Amino acid sequence: MFILISYDIADDKQRTKIAKLLEAHGSRVQYSVFECNLTETQLSLLKTKLAKRVAVEDSIRFYRLCKECTKRIDILGTGKVTVERQYYIV
Repeated sequence: MFILISYDIADDKQRTKIAKLLEAHGSRVQYSVFECNLTETQLSLLKTKLAKRVAVEDSIRFYRLCKECTKRIDILGTGKVTVERQYYIV
């Protein structure tokens, strides 16, 4: 499923750790926004990892977008919508 993840993290060190964790699961499309194609299991594991790093004043949001919704994403300026890999090199 296509997930848009955004975050607002106060601490620089924690923000860097969260960004690196998200980079391993999706594509950064803006400074604090990632697009990810994840299964329910992958999303659950990612949320568990992120929950360990989130402070009370922080916020991480997960927006699930259906296939039809992803077809209607408009981009002004540079960039493209993240697409799921068609093949994997092992």
